[in-house]
Amino acid sequence: MPALADQLLLIERELRVLGMWSSEAPSAEALASQQPFCVDTLDFEAWLQWLFLPRMKQLLEMAGPLPAASGIRPMAEERYRGRESEVQALLVALGEFDRLIGSAR
Repeated sequence: MPALADQLLLIERELRVLGMWSSEAPSAEALASQQPFCVDTLDFEAWLQWLFLPRMKQLLEMAGPLPAASGIRPMAEERYRGRESEVQALLVALGEFDRLIGSAR
C-alpha cells in the first residue's frame, strides 16, 4: 500500500503548511475520548495528527486490516465550512485517502 502511505505523508505535509501541526501532544484524557473524531476533546486537526495518522501508519506498517471505507473528507468539509479555499489542498488529500481506502479491498 505505498500509495496510502504516501497519502498519509501528504496529509501531514498539508497540516504543517497550514500551520495546523502542533508540537505539543494533547492530554491522555483528551486522546481517550470515546466520541467519534474525539469531537468533545480535540480539534479536528489534532485528531488527524495525534490519532488518525499514527493509527493508519501503524496499520500499514503491520500490514493490519484496513477499514472498509473512509469518510474523512466529509468531516473535514464540515469542520472547515466557509474556509474551503484556504484548506483546499488538505481537502483534496483527505478525499484521495478516502478513495484509496475504498479501492484497497
